[in-house]
Order: sequence, then C-alpha cells, then structure tokens
Amino acid sequence: MKFTKQILRIAFIVVSLSSLFFVPWILVRAWILPLPDTVQEQVNEAMNLGLDGMIVYVDQAGKQPAFYAGGWENKENKTPTDPHALFKIASISKLYIAVAVAKLTNDKHLSLDKTLADYLPELAGRIENADKITLRMMVQHRSGIPNFTDTPGYWKSAPKEISENLELVLDKPADFEPDKKFSYSNTNYLLIGEILDKTLGYSHHQYIKKEVLAPLNLNHTFSLLGEVDINDVMSGYDVGFDGDLKYNEFKTPGGSMVATAKDVGIFLRALNDGSLLNHHEQAIYSSIYEYEHTGLLPGYTSIARYSKDIDAVVVQFINTSGGYSWNLSGMVYNRIVKILRRNSNS
Repeated sequence: MKFTKQILRIAFIVVSLSSLFFVPWILVRAWILPLPDTVQEQVNEAMNLGLDGMIVYVDQAGKQPAFYAGGWENKENKTPTDPHALFKIASISKLYIAVAVAKLTNDKHLSLDKTLADYLPELAGRIENADKITLRMMVQHRSGIPNFTDTPGYWKSAPKEISENLELVLDKPADFEPDKKFSYSNTNYLLIGEILDKTLGYSHHQYIKKEVLAPLNLNHTFSLLGEVDINDVMSGYDVGFDGDLKYNEFKTPGGSMVATAKDVGIFLRALNDGSLLNHHEQAIYSSIYEYEHTGLLPGYTSIARYSKDIDAVVVQFINTSGGYSWNLSGMVYNRIVKILRRNSNS
C-alpha cells in the first residue's frame, strides 16, 4: 500500500512538472518573481515582461492620489509614458452607459422590463427574440444576442460605423434563449446606445457629458477619439503587428471612450462610494450592473477596480495587446493590489 502511494506521488510530481512545459515561461516568470516593495518597482518590472508602456493611478483613502508610469508612450519616438496621457478605455465605457440607464430609469424615461422590440420595433424579426429580450437583459449581457466582435476576422478590418457593426448580427440565430445565461456581447451596448439616443432625442454622449462627467469635473473624458487631439493619446501596439494603432477609431457605444487614468479613477470612486448617483439611482444600478470593468481594444488593455478592504481605486492602462499581454496585465494588476494591501497592513 505504501509503495502504491509513493508511486502515485511520483506520478503526480512528474505530471505537474511536465505540465509546466505547456505554460508560457513569461507567465511563469511573472508569477514567481518576488513581490517588489513599491508600485513603481512593479511597473518597472512589468516593462521587462514584454509590455510597451504602462500607467497606474491609485486613489487610496487617507492618501494623496498617486501616479505611476513606465515604458514608452510612443516607442518609435522613444517618448516616455506620461501618466496623464489620454487612453482608449474600451469596455470600461460600459460603466458610464449603465449609469445613464440607471438615471433614466429612475426618471421614468426608460423601463428595464420593456423589450428590444418595444424600443426599436424595426429590429423585430431581424434579431431573434427581440420581443422577449428586455433592456435589463441587455445591460446584464443575458440577451443571447450574438457578439459582433466575434465575427471571424473582425479585427483585421473592423467596421467603423455603428450600422455596419449591427449588420454583422442581424438575421443570425440567437446564442441562447433570453435570460437563460450570461454571455458577454458588445452588441448589447450598441443597441442600448441606440435606445438611449431614441429615448433622449439626442446623443447619449451629450447626456453622459452633462449628467455624469460634468458633475465630477471630468474634463479629460471623451466619448469618441475624434473629439480629442490625437497627439494627446497614448500610442497602442499589438504583438505581431508593426505599427501604431492609436489612429483606429472604435465608435460603437460601450467601447468608444477616451480618458485619463485619473478621470477613470475619480469616476470609479464616485460610482462606488455613492456620490455619483442618488439613493434610488444607486439601487437601480446595483440591480443591473457591476462596479468595475476591464477593457480591451487592439493596442489597449485596461483594468479599473475598487478594493473595499483597503478602500482603494486602482486604474491600470497598458498600451499592448495580443500575445500574453492580457494575462500579464491581470497578473501585474493583482500584484499591485497585493503591494498596496501589504503596505496598508504594515
């Protein structure tokens, strides 16, 4: 019996060690490196893992907001990263749209239980289950509507216009029956943007600027890349692609915004501490969406989260996508939070 157990232990060790050959060593290295003493040291370390440039903003209670930067804002020109540079925040934009939905629902301009067919009747028959999919389901990614960015070869020549992106999923079968499960779909927020525009009678971008950005003095947050001086935007790079991707504009609602790390941090703090929404709006928001988000576009990887235990908002921007950059981004972010947590308890 003892001999059998020893054989099993040896077999387990052999299998475990052999499995390491299938794990990218860059990820193993990122995982096993000793945790640095400071956030800046972690940022510097991340640049040795194949990332191009990085911005970190930390707003921790009782301390002044801190900025950290490493690598290149533009690697062709060898321009160091500016922690105040504008960045394509991709799907972090969905938080702002969800806030708009909560506010307009509270004001009785929207109903979470009305269907896609109620709001956009022209799509009945073009999107399966349009008469069953509610606004709530779309906000929560429980609609079953296919994700247009999952179209094969999408990012090789991504359509710029909203209508062109919508065409990619029209008359396609649903991924699942409404409200049966969760499946992230950018199409949900494309449609929510259309619903907001129709309900308001003007662009939801204007509404967000007036009702969300202005009260928080977020003067460095923009709805579209076309609203800013392109020279103020951090360059973006993708593994395997030779060139700067910052000129590519993604106009679809829920993925189009551009902002500084500080502005995203201020927004996220206000969303989490209740100072952005009134009591009724906050209750609605809590019932429909999350309080943190990640973002990914070609050349741009971002994370914005609040850690309640240390009362800290941490926003991380990395201007690299592709390869193992997404995994590295998450690992580096978690290590930064560990550093903050350790230093808070010391």
